[in-house]
Amino acid sequence: MSLIVQKFGGSSVADAESIKRVARRIVETKQAGHDVVVVVSAMGDTTDELLDLAEQVSPNPPGRELDMLLTSGERISMALLAMAIADLGADARSYTGSQAGLITDSAHGAARIIDVTPGRIQEALAEGAIPIVAGFQGVAQDTKDITTLGRGGSDTTAVALAAALDASVCEIYTDVDGVFSADPRVVAKARQVPVITYEEMLELAAVGAKVLHLRCVEYARRFDLPIHVRSSFSHREGTLVLSPAAIAAKIAEGSVMEHPIISGVAADVNDAKVTVVGVPDKPGEAAAIFKALAGAGINVDMIVQNVSAASTGRTDVTFTCPQGSAKAAMSALEAERATIGFESLLLDDQIAKVSLVGAGMRSHPGVSATFFTALADAGINVEMISTSEIRISVVTRVDEAKRAVQALHTAFGLDADGEAVVYAGSGR
Repeated sequence: MSLIVQKFGGSSVADAESIKRVARRIVETKQAGHDVVVVVSAMGDTTDELLDLAEQVSPNPPGRELDMLLTSGERISMALLAMAIADLGADARSYTGSQAGLITDSAHGAARIIDVTPGRIQEALAEGAIPIVAGFQGVAQDTKDITTLGRGGSDTTAVALAAALDASVCEIYTDVDGVFSADPRVVAKARQVPVITYEEMLELAAVGAKVLHLRCVEYARRFDLPIHVRSSFSHREGTLVLSPAAIAAKIAEGSVMEHPIISGVAADVNDAKVTVVGVPDKPGEAAAIFKALAGAGINVDMIVQNVSAASTGRTDVTFTCPQGSAKAAMSALEAERATIGFESLLLDDQIAKVSLVGAGMRSHPGVSATFFTALADAGINVEMISTSEIRISVVTRVDEAKRAVQALHTAFGLDADGEAVVYAGSGR
């Protein structure tokens, strides 16, 4: 007997019939001899609807009260799912994040898990019950207030519980049949990836892939916890996210084929580009810029500094950040304008970051040549470039992102023979 943690996203529990289907799947796992812990998201678009409702009531709601409102979505899902499982003859018990022992810091809307004390979950398992846990939420260690973990928080909840309970695997159920070489909504011939390393999945999640949340993969890598991404709408095998050593072992035993050079292509259209114009070209100026941004809590991604103009002794510094942080970044820099001595600021929110990810890049020459040739042949201009050992990212115009992803997907031979199936529509 093994312990399995199963997480079901909003599209998997979008309505009553979907909840009943998920309940049958959970009970089948229990009847197969496994202990099961379930983490569930809010139904369908409930979280977005609650956010819209809050905005109608208050343009700037207190974080504490917004978290209290948003966590109601998962509480509805967990109770309904427990009822559906009970109708199938199994014992199911629903728990909020705080009841399940998810202890967080007090950052409302973006809390981080600092401890998991799943005593009540272990008691339920010992009594043969199926615990149903509300994802996306916890309780602050210092204030005891209810908190939410931010977008993708249910994925993180599931992995954190799986690690704390020493589960054999964390199954993430979504509306596609696993991790694909590109978003099937963008590239119809996207190919399912049977296995992928934590490192590759982290890169894909960071650059716009929607199947798994970045923090969830980080947590799994830290505890070497296997993640199995599957569809709740089919019984196909899905994708395993594992350590390189675990993948090598599976290749050796013949259960998977050799790991591909390229795992996937992704695009993120939620970034903005900020240019600091006319920065004095002398030591310490770049440090002052990024110290100001760090002080405002701005996450900076790609950075480019232009060649200094000899006549003026000044240069431009350009960086990308999430669109939601762009105005705060501009304000933070403007406050330090006199100290830094730059001339002006420019904001461009019509950009996209297009990325190619694959662990095989380390040992295969010619990847960069193929990458840039494919974009050139498609008539796509590159504005910024960033690389790591297993990733190449470029900034393009937002209206060119889809075409860029399709061109790269074809250029690297990732197109499948048939079309990928998207069972619902959210990707989560």
